[in-house]
Amino acid sequence: MVTGRLLAISDLHVGYPENRAYVDTLRPGDPDDWLIVAGDVGEVFADVGFVLASLANRFAKVIWTPGNHELWTMPSDRVQVRGVARYEALIKVCRRFGVLTPEDDFPVWPGPGGPVTVAPLFTLYDYSFRAADGTADGGTGDGDPRATAVTASRKVGFVPVDEGRLHTDPYPSVAEWCRDRIAVSERRLAELTGPAVLVSHWPLVDSPLKALRHQEFAPWCGTTLTADWHTRHDVVAAVYGHLHIPRTTTHDGVRFEEVSVGYPREWQPRGATPPPPRVVLGR
Repeated sequence: MVTGRLLAISDLHVGYPENRAYVDTLRPGDPDDWLIVAGDVGEVFADVGFVLASLANRFAKVIWTPGNHELWTMPSDRVQVRGVARYEALIKVCRRFGVLTPEDDFPVWPGPGGPVTVAPLFTLYDYSFRAADGTADGGTGDGDPRATAVTASRKVGFVPVDEGRLHTDPYPSVAEWCRDRIAVSERRLAELTGPAVLVSHWPLVDSPLKALRHQEFAPWCGTTLTADWHTRHDVVAAVYGHLHIPRTTTHDGVRFEEVSVGYPREWQPRGATPPPPRVVLGR
C-alpha cells in the first residue's frame, strides 16, 4: 500500500546559490513520495541534469516538464544545442536517471487520492495571452502579436530574456513550436481515462495573470489554446509555475496549484527558506 504524497515544485532556479542550497535540502517525508518538477530548474544544461538526477535518487518517482529557462542556450553553457535538439537532449538525460517527461507514458499515482494519472505537458506560449489592461495584442488584431508584445514591454523598460535566449530551431518561431506542442499534448490527453493531474510550466488559463505586477509580461505566459483542458478532461488539479506567485486558486471548480520557488529576492521576504513542495494529493 502506497502511503506517500504527490508533491510539486517549480522554478528552482539553481543558478542562485541560495536556491541551490535549498534544493539540496529537499527530502521526501515518506519513502513513497513522488515529486513533480514543473520547469525552470536552471539555465545551464549540466545543472538541470544534476539536480533532476539528485532528486530522482531521493524520491520514489520524479516527473519533469520543461520551462523556458531549461530551453535557453546561454553563451557560457558548454552544451550549445538549441531549440528542439536541446529539449531532446534533456529528455535523454532524464531517461538515463529514470525521470519521467512529457515524452514518456503518463504514470498513475497509486497513493491516497488515487488512482490518478499524472500528465506532464510541454506547451510553450504563442503571445495569445492578453495583458489584463489591454496593453498587449492577444493575437486577435491585424498586427503581429509578438511584435506588439515586444513593443508594449519596451515601453515599460523591459523585454523578456526569452527573446534572445530561447531558440526554436528548426521552427521559425516559438508560436509555431507552441502550436505543434499543443497538438501533441491534445492527442495524448484524448487517450486519458479517469481523473488526472495536469502539469505544465505555463498556466493553462489566463486568470492567474491578473496578479502579475507587470501585465506586459502576459504574452510570454502561455496560450489560449489550453484554456479548456481543465474542463474538457476529468482534472483533479492543474499544476504550473512560471509566474513566481505561489498560491492555490480555483477555476471552473478545478484546483490550480502555482508551485514556484522563484528568485531569492522574491521568497526571502516571506521566510528564511522557501516553503516545502506543495502537496497535490495525499496528506
